[in-house]
Formats: sequence, C-alpha cells, structure tokens
Amino acid sequence: AAPRAAAPSHLLDDAAGGFEPVSLSPLAEGAGDRFRRGALIHKLLQTLPDVARERRAASAARYLAAQRDLTDARREEIARETLRVLDDPQFAPLFAPGSRAEASISGRAPGLPDDVVINGQIDRLVVTDHEVMIVDYKTNRPPPETPDQVAGAYLAQMAAYRALLQSLYGDRPVRCALLWTDGPRLMALPDALLDATLARLSGGRRA
Repeated sequence: AAPRAAAPSHLLDDAAGGFEPVSLSPLAEGAGDRFRRGALIHKLLQTLPDVARERRAASAARYLAAQRDLTDARREEIARETLRVLDDPQFAPLFAPGSRAEASISGRAPGLPDDVVINGQIDRLVVTDHEVMIVDYKTNRPPPETPDQVAGAYLAQMAAYRALLQSLYGDRPVRCALLWTDGPRLMALPDALLDATLARLSGGRRA
C-alpha cells in the first residue's frame, strides 16, 4: 500500500486505538480564550526573535493592539509572558542567530511506522556542529511537573521529529524539549522516554 501522510501528534491514534486529547476542544465552554491565547503567544515567539531586543516590547504591543477581541489586561498578560521567555538567559540558545522558527519537516525514518510519511512543523530548531535541538512551544496551564506526565500525543510528536532528524544528523545527538510558556519553563524530554514512545508507535502499527 502507498504510504499515507500523518501528523506526528496523531500517531498514537493508530497505536493506541484512539486519539488521546491533550486539551479542550475549541468548542468546549471556556476553551476559546485558551486557544486564542496560545495562538497569539506562539505567533509572537515565532516572530519576535528576529526583532532587535530593545524593540520587541513595542512590536508585541503593536501586534496585540490589532487584536480587537482582547482586553488591555489580556494584551499585557500575553506580552509579559512572551517577553519573559525571550529575556530568560536559559532560552538564549533557542533564539540565537542561526536558529530556525517553524521548520517544516517531512519524511520517513527507522523506528517510525512503515506505511506513514510524517508531515510536521518544528516550532524551534537549533542545529550546531555538536548537537541538534528540537523545541516545541506549549501553552497548557498549568503545565505538567515532570516529563512522564506529558500527554502521549506530545511525546509522539517529539519522538517522530527526533527519529526523522536522527536519520539526517546521525553524527550528533538530537535533543528534545518542550517550552511551557506558563512559568516559563524548559522541560527536557529524556531519550529513554522518547525511545519507549517510538516503540509504542512502531509496535502499534505492526500489531
């Protein structure tokens, strides 16, 4: 059979026999604001690193002022949370020159289901001579405390990205992390956890 395209976060839909929701439906009561907030933070994290640091606050304010559905308090909260991530020294390598935002990725790799071509987009990709780092932004509130509490769909997403990039950069380690904007906090995902998730994906498709 011809391979089918799949979003990496939906791979456990096949492996586990049912998609594991990671957040409320946009139609659920009270969920609209949560999704809207997440989309705006994501957009700012995508674009502001290319703006000079001293101009970022003004740029964020202009962008959020154009969002007519937001209150002033909500605009200030979103800008504050986003700028706190960008100004945190521990996140500096993620937004340094040479890092990439919204890096599209597609393909097949060892360990992934044989009949699937992964199509995805990495929020932040950092490739150096020594390592590759994949970072995905998450706006869940509150975020999980430990990697083993992370939703399976998120782990499937990162395990798939890691497998694809390992096939491209076999000479260097590929590290994965989730950037929880509520905090903010960078959570490294252990290789063993991603290996176990990848085994579930592959085993589920071949069962």
